[in-house]
Amino acid sequence: MNEATALDDDDAAPPALKARHALLKRLADVVSLPASRINAFERAVTGDLLVEMLRQASPQERRRVAARLTPLAELPDSVARLLLRDAPEVAGLLIEQCAALSDADLVGCARDAGPEHRLIMAGRRGLSEIVTETLFGFGEVETIEAVLRNSSARLSQVGIESVVALSRKQPRLCGLLLKRPELRPSGAYVMFWWCGADDRRIILQRFAVSRELMQEVSEDVFAMAADEAWSDPVSRKALQFIERRQRNRAAIEKSPYDGLEHAIAVAAQDGLSRELASEIAFLAGVKPLTGAKILGDPGGEPLAILCKATGLSRVDLLNLWRSMRRPETTTEGAVHPDLDRVQITYEILAVDRAQTVLRYWNWSLSSALTPNLLRAIREGEDDAVDEYSAPERAAMMALAEDFGR
Repeated sequence: MNEATALDDDDAAPPALKARHALLKRLADVVSLPASRINAFERAVTGDLLVEMLRQASPQERRRVAARLTPLAELPDSVARLLLRDAPEVAGLLIEQCAALSDADLVGCARDAGPEHRLIMAGRRGLSEIVTETLFGFGEVETIEAVLRNSSARLSQVGIESVVALSRKQPRLCGLLLKRPELRPSGAYVMFWWCGADDRRIILQRFAVSRELMQEVSEDVFAMAADEAWSDPVSRKALQFIERRQRNRAAIEKSPYDGLEHAIAVAAQDGLSRELASEIAFLAGVKPLTGAKILGDPGGEPLAILCKATGLSRVDLLNLWRSMRRPETTTEGAVHPDLDRVQITYEILAVDRAQTVLRYWNWSLSSALTPNLLRAIREGEDDAVDEYSAPERAAMMALAEDFGR
């Protein structure tokens, strides 16, 4: 017997409980009446009585009532609260199919019920931002994966950022995040640091955007800022992100090397010391912290981004690789797969798009890194991060592991 008809069969109940079963059926029928037959107050009172009976009913009876009420467009709150917190086999009928449930109903169920309920909810069609954000808040990876796979679910930026942060310890979330239309460049750029090679390629292909339009609309602002002697730090930082020139001319004039290429050539010959690494970062127009993050990356793709953004050649890329004493060939004499992957990354990137990624990294890893934020990262005080500042949030996520969190 299927669930839709089981409640209608009074003869299926044991003789001593025949009246109870019949009354459950009748009350469920009354609650199910259309608005033209019953008003909201009558439905609510009937629902209250139904709840009292359901609390003493068997799991099979509660499941039958849940199946009877699932198609309704309107459901008494008291009945919804009770059944949504029931066992998963009962609550799941409503969670999966009942259109009458509000966001408040779903959020309440997620908070008060268990992981199985939340996993069922993750597959429900049309989940709103507030519901998915609530589900993400429990940090249950299986449920988060189900939400990310749910193409009809809507995700908030707060929810996306929480999953991006979690993906640092759960890399399997990266691929699912990259398929979501809600993911923005700020999240993708910071996730790049712990993604695998395939996901990194997707990030560069999809999120390495051009700054051409920003450069066009702000072209005359550079002259204005120069007339003001670059005295405004806010506009100066923004213009540094927008401008076309990547290398630091002032650092080149003060450097003991003839230029960035010369510094890298020396590093290839003598090895990459801490001082030389800092010098290369200054010449490339990034802060030493950003340079250290790039040079210390085990995958190596950031090296390709640095070289392409600064106009370095393939030879310079090889010298930079060689300076860190990374393997260049396999035992068979072929190009090492890591080096080959980095060289391919260099080839597929346009200069302007490589600069966007590099500038964002530098912006989030250094320009936004105030003493207060640095202390917050060291101490794990996520609440100290400005919720409106994408660079600060990116720095918190990218550097948290470096500070042992």
